[in-house]
Amino acid sequence: QAQLAESGGGLVQAGGSLRLSCAASGSIFMVQAMGWYRQAPGKQRELVAAILSGGLTKYADSVKGRFTISRDNAKNIVYLQMNSLRPEDTAAYYCNAGRLTEVVTGDFSSWGQGTQVTVSS
Repeated sequence: QAQLAESGGGLVQAGGSLRLSCAASGSIFMVQAMGWYRQAPGKQRELVAAILSGGLTKYADSVKGRFTISRDNAKNIVYLQMNSLRPEDTAAYYCNAGRLTEVVTGDFSSWGQGTQVTVSS
């Protein structure tokens, strides 16, 4: 399994934008699905966006129309473009990859360090 490293988080005002990157140490071309997750303090980790190998994307209702997930197979990177950020988007963001069922359930044995996104009001 490829190692994944998240980056791009930071502090931004409400209404602002950030682009997160998830860089894989190996090829993601054949990976069935990749997902971005977030976990706010005291809350469970939730799936924010997922992208399948064919390009199909799915989003949590809370981010639809604001976030866009994309993948660059040549660079082995998956991006999460976040626009119109809200204070409730504040969380640690993680990526992971695997079978579709794994991505949907978030049932992975290991996670990266994540990248912190803080949205001020």
